[in-house]
Amino acid sequence: MPLIQISQTPGLSDEQKAEIIASVTRAYAQASGKNESSVWVTITEVPRANWGVGGTPLG
Repeated sequence: MPLIQISQTPGLSDEQKAEIIASVTRAYAQASGKNESSVWVTITEVPRANWGVGGTPLG
């Protein structure tokens, strides 16, 4: 069972998350030859204060 984990800052609607999950699932299944029903996708929203890029916090 493949598991795809997406970490991002908060802000997407439930509808946008559903579309991302569907799109990522389709793309992975097509590229890997796996059945879509075996692909798991999680979206974890991480507050901007908990992200850093180049040594600088985003929040």
